[in-house]
Amino acid sequence: MERKFIILSIFLFCVSIISQGQIEEHYSADWESLSKHNQAPEWFADAKLGIYFHWGIYSVPAYNGAWYPFDMYRDGTKVKEYHTKTYGDPSEFSYHDFVPQFTAEHFDAADWAQLFKDAGAKFAGPCAQHHDGFALWDSRVNPWNAADRGPKQDITGKLEKAVKRQGMKFITTFHHARNLQRHKGDSTKWDTYTSHYAYHPNYATSSTNPDTAKLYGNIPEAEFHQYWFDQLKEVIDQYSPDIIWFDSWLKLIPEEYRQAFAAYYLNEAKKKKQEVVIAYKQKDMPASVGVLDIEQGGKKDLSESVWLTDITLSTKTWCYTKDQQYKSAAMVVRNMIDVWSKNGVVLLNVSPMANGIINQQQRVILREIGGWMNKYQEAIYETRAFDVYGFGTAKTKDGHFGGQTATTQYTAADGRFLKSKDEKTLYLFMLGKPTVGNVIELSQLAPHTFYPEKGIKRISVMGTDIEVPWKFGKRHIQITVPDAALDEIATVFKIELN
Repeated sequence: MERKFIILSIFLFCVSIISQGQIEEHYSADWESLSKHNQAPEWFADAKLGIYFHWGIYSVPAYNGAWYPFDMYRDGTKVKEYHTKTYGDPSEFSYHDFVPQFTAEHFDAADWAQLFKDAGAKFAGPCAQHHDGFALWDSRVNPWNAADRGPKQDITGKLEKAVKRQGMKFITTFHHARNLQRHKGDSTKWDTYTSHYAYHPNYATSSTNPDTAKLYGNIPEAEFHQYWFDQLKEVIDQYSPDIIWFDSWLKLIPEEYRQAFAAYYLNEAKKKKQEVVIAYKQKDMPASVGVLDIEQGGKKDLSESVWLTDITLSTKTWCYTKDQQYKSAAMVVRNMIDVWSKNGVVLLNVSPMANGIINQQQRVILREIGGWMNKYQEAIYETRAFDVYGFGTAKTKDGHFGGQTATTQYTAADGRFLKSKDEKTLYLFMLGKPTVGNVIELSQLAPHTFYPEKGIKRISVMGTDIEVPWKFGKRHIQITVPDAALDEIATVFKIELN
């Protein structure tokens, strides 16, 4: 196994190859070389919204969330109590016994891709592997994969074709850095968050069967690190994703493997003439190599660099559960506008059922989001953050993963700015429906603050030809809300510059 990694490293450290008679520089497996790539390509900053989904074995019990396998082997959890009452003790009915019930018989890649596009997404794809070790692609490396077991379909392959056919970029997300049992069978460490499965001599988690042990991460650490890399390489080779996104705990993978992955991905992308994105959390990668993701939230202020947030459409769980509740389209859109105004991009999660159905409740909300996005697409896609993100009275709460939460209750008293890339237009988003006749004071656009040097030519309500009266005040400009068709979710004022 060491020899295999050494050979791979030698290949990755090569700095150039002869290609079509020219010398073409390649990335080597070190942060300095990897930092030379553009970690946030133009298309990514333009995109504003992507959609992915948590869907797997955990969708079968549909109880408590995608961390079902983490809790079902741990004493004192409500999941273990539920599992025992419903399916039997984990020694009798283990997590892998759910696999035949993950049928996906109604999965329709074309339908899903169309739904995601209708919702306004510019990139989409699967949670390719969650912490539980089950792969949603046709894998020779991982015996626990959707092509060979459960659905017996290449979910990732079908989606890649359907998503790209719709003109969207393709994302695959990976959470498998946690899959290894790092507690090494020590019962005092079974509850640590560095390992997804709790080892127990009476449970399948202790299996040394080469096949079963891979699912439960009960394999030697050095073997696991190569296994982690090999699965990523397989997805890159087979599906050419435009974005590879990592969940937390990536830093548990040794640096040389993370560097080897990044070099392989970027070199393959260069061959294919792709501009790709690596997304990471916390400080698991250098900021010069990837795009930072903040889970379930966002930055509190304007960011100089492009960043990402992954949020759920549901109010709590990432995967489908029987009692799942959902956010309103208005809450999702208003929080997305806040992200965009601070130079961020949104990755929205949906939750299919084990049979492959995305339920009607989620579809209705997604289409409502998409209807709003389509109406104001000029002000959204291919825009950039303004000099100041906005203003308002909304109270934000600190996010569990940094920044602020993605469930802030914004109103028409809150405003956010974006600008066109040619800087000829500003867009003011009021995060609710303003009252006709109200005066909105914009101190952010006062002549001594961020008033555009070119000056304002005209302000109108987007979606109409109705002009918005405005004038200078002492320390602001005032705009008066006209009698026009205003939007319940978020009204946009178009500010044209001279």
